[in-house]
Amino acid sequence: MNPYILAILLFGLGLGTTITFASSHWLLAWMGLEMNTLAIIPLMAQHHHPRAIEATTKYFLTQAAAAATLLFASVTNAWLTGQWEIQQITHPLPSTMITVALALKIGLAPLHAWLPEVLQGLDLTTGLILSTWQKLAPFALILQIQPSNSTLLIILGLTSTLIGGWGGLNQTQLRKILAYSSIAHLGWMILVLQFSPSITLLTLLTYLVMTFSTFLLFKLNKATNINTLATSWSKAPALTALTPLILLSLGGLPPLTGFMPKWLILQELTKQDLAPAATLAALSALLSLYFYLRLSYAKSLTISPNNLTGTTPWRFPSTQLTYPLATSTAMTICLLPLTPAISALLNP
Repeated sequence: MNPYILAILLFGLGLGTTITFASSHWLLAWMGLEMNTLAIIPLMAQHHHPRAIEATTKYFLTQAAAAATLLFASVTNAWLTGQWEIQQITHPLPSTMITVALALKIGLAPLHAWLPEVLQGLDLTTGLILSTWQKLAPFALILQIQPSNSTLLIILGLTSTLIGGWGGLNQTQLRKILAYSSIAHLGWMILVLQFSPSITLLTLLTYLVMTFSTFLLFKLNKATNINTLATSWSKAPALTALTPLILLSLGGLPPLTGFMPKWLILQELTKQDLAPAATLAALSALLSLYFYLRLSYAKSLTISPNNLTGTTPWRFPSTQLTYPLATSTAMTICLLPLTPAISALLNP
């Protein structure tokens, strides 16, 4: 892609998210979300491949449906209450509609079906943008409206953690596994949103760091399915040795960074007398942990058969910058001891 066009599209992505962040009026927020969608579509369709075009079409249709529902709900709210302010959602009907529209935008279960299919059709770089940056603007709106329907949020959260765990069990494609991982993490965030928005924000930040390092890791190895992971020992042995730590951090095992948000969320849910929900969420984390263990085993504990006569494409040197990967990997593995300091910052 032409670098000038790429720069304009990335600027459009940043501008759309910034407009949604800064807006207090529903029309401006909707406009920011639309700019976001329109800026990423050429990035998704840049590889002229039927699967990429199919993924782009699916993404466009779901995002357009979500944006239309959001606009309809905000107009309904203005009609019922006379308010266009984002914080002034008092009527339960527009509040529920907006929550469902934003859930469709970020891919919460049961409105998740588009996410694995779309991510599977993209390259890893665009997939990374879709899994991280594209979640920020809708999440900013969800945090601002503080949805009044607590039952809806708990149902969305628990369904997402369960489906995110179940869906990834039988997958061999890495991008689909990462999509289900994303659904499960978003479920954890939504579960605790009404009780502690600061913990939701912390979970979102740790999810962004962990997903960033996982995508860069797969991109370095040019891996798109489980079988290609086995060839990574001959290419980056040190990174391959660290990979299980990155993946188990995504799964939420102590003493890694990914354990911190799960620990704080389970503690908060128990404080709110929601022990059954906390138990169900913790059990669903075991489902996710299984497929992270599968990936760890495939990458670090198996070696691909190496016949001398065959071509070895994995030995070509990578041109990818390793500083972002090194930084995000260190953060993915080592931040758990800072939990007391982060808790103090969250609850001054």
